Formats: sequence, C-alpha cells, structure tokens
Amino acid sequence: MNNNNKTIHLAGGCFWGMQGYFNRIRGVMGTKVGYANGKGDSTNYERVKETDHAETVEITYDKSLVSLEEILLRYFKVIDPKSVNKQGGDRGRQYRTGIYYSDPADKKIIDKVYKYEEKIHGELAVEVEELKNFVLAEGYHQDYLEKNPGGYCHINLAEADEPIFEKEYKEVSDEEAKKLLDELSYKVMREEGTEHPHTSELNDEWRAGIYVDKLTGEVLFTSQDKFDAGCGWPSFARTINSDSVSYNRDESHGMRRVEIKSKFGKNHLGHVFSDGPKEMGGLRYCIDGAALRFVPLEDMDKEGYGEYKIFFADEVYKENAIKNVGEEVKADEPEASSKGISAD
Repeated sequence: MNNNNKTIHLAGGCFWGMQGYFNRIRGVMGTKVGYANGKGDSTNYERVKETDHAETVEITYDKSLVSLEEILLRYFKVIDPKSVNKQGGDRGRQYRTGIYYSDPADKKIIDKVYKYEEKIHGELAVEVEELKNFVLAEGYHQDYLEKNPGGYCHINLAEADEPIFEKEYKEVSDEEAKKLLDELSYKVMREEGTEHPHTSELNDEWRAGIYVDKLTGEVLFTSQDKFDAGCGWPSFARTINSDSVSYNRDESHGMRRVEIKSKFGKNHLGHVFSDGPKEMGGLRYCIDGAALRFVPLEDMDKEGYGEYKIFFADEVYKENAIKNVGEEVKADEPEASSKGISAD
C-alpha cells in the first residue's frame, strides 16, 4: 500500500451518488460502498434497517494530492448537514449523515472542519464517530452510476468539478500583464521563463500564510507545505487544493518534465518533481518566486482569503499569535525601557 494513502468513511445518504461524486476528486485513489457503524459486522441491503447501519462510502486518498480538510469540505457541499435521517428523496436511519474515522489523529481535523461548518449552518445533524464496522455492499452497488449513467442520484456530480470556495478571478490579458508585472515576473508567468536560483526573497519566507498567483490572486500553496529543497527555488510538498493548478507535459530543453500552471489564469509557475521529502508525500513543487505573492496569515481576512484559514492547523494559529505578540513587545522595548519597564 502507498504510504501516502489514508482512508475515511463518509455517510451522506444514498451511497451511489456519494461514490460517483468522490470518484471525480483528484487524489482519491479508490472508493467502495458499504454499511457502517451498525449493530454487528454482518448486514446487507435488505437488513440494513434492522441492523441500523448507514449507507457509507469508503474513501482511500493520497494525502500528498488531496487533504482531509478538502475531502470534508467537499462532503459538506453535497449534503444537507442539518437534515435528520434524510438526504434528497431518501428517508430512514440508513440515510443519516456521518463521518467515521479510523486514525485518531484525524479527529482534530474533523473537529476543526465541523466547527467551521457549524458557524455557517448552525447546529449540525452529522454524527462523528470512530469507525466500528464497515460491511462491503453487494457487487451491483459498487460503482453503480458508472455502470448505470442514468441511474438515480441525489447529488449533482458536476459539483466535483467546482472549486470549494466561490471566488471570482479577473482574466488578465498579456497587455495588462505587462503593465502589472515587473520584467522578470512577466517573463516567468507569460513566457515560461525561469528566475535564477537563490534570487527570490520568498526562499527565506517562513512566516505562516498562503502563496497566491501574483496576477490573478488564485490561492496555490500554504506555508505548512513549504520546505527548503536546497535547489534555490521556493518548494512545496503539495498544492492547497487538489484543483489549484493544471499539469502539462513539458519536453523543452531536452528534458521531460511536468509543468505547473495556475488553474484559472493559466500562468506558468514552475514544475513538479517526485524527489520531495518522503515524510511530506514525496513531491516537490519547484516554483518561481517571481510568479507568487505571499499573504501572511494575519492578513488573510482583510485580503479576502479568510476562508482558507481552515487549512491551517490550530498549532499554527497559536505559534503565529505568540510570535506576533513577541514582535510587538520587541518593537515596544525602546519606549518601554525609557520608562523603566523590562520585557523580562
């Protein structure tokens, strides 16, 4: 099994639609449908009411390609999180909503996203439990919509192709880009050039925050996934979302590489390689700093990126808050010292 692979079980009404939806998400490596968290380890479609299992999809995903945060945010986009034992036209306990985890470490992320969704919807009816059991459903249920394209589905599968957050980005023409960008940034982003290694100030940027497309403002990476690859260019282990960038074959300069472009702006960013740190998933997004703009965590709200803070661990908030307080104290030290006050 791929060391990057993890599993989460999600109940969201009829499992045909849930499976069809998540099969379309980049980074989802496989899905199975079945019955979870009922009475005992045995049931079937006819007995599921009496055994109190929930129709559930088992999702195996590559954490280097898609985060658990994204999977859960996409899950909440296609369910009614306040509905009790009902999704779409389906009614009954087997159609209840639930998040069932196997890895105790996932509970922190689940709780974080749950609180985020509660702020939007109010009290939720989605149960969160450790996975007690999962009984594989009958063969004809597996990939049902793939076998029966016109079959019943309470979910709009096209939503899998939509971004998590609805944001509008302005298209920028080459003429406008020349006015907005410096010469190097234009050469990189619109002419697929490359900046010299060890020249970008973003190489030494280690504050908490996000990295966005310098032209369109599209969110691309977070500081949590940044690492020093020693290559001289800003490097990241993964994109913030599975659909943040597009991948293109690049055979220029006698090499075979995978080029990275921003999804909406189609601006050249750099390349992705498979020689990244194994503990971070094994990928290295080698990005030209000239194509990026850094937005510190504390500025994300005022710059319109507040919703993306959900992708940061609680520890990052605490560390960032402590650091900011420390910097404020340090900045006040000269004045404080003149008043006989010590930072000690």
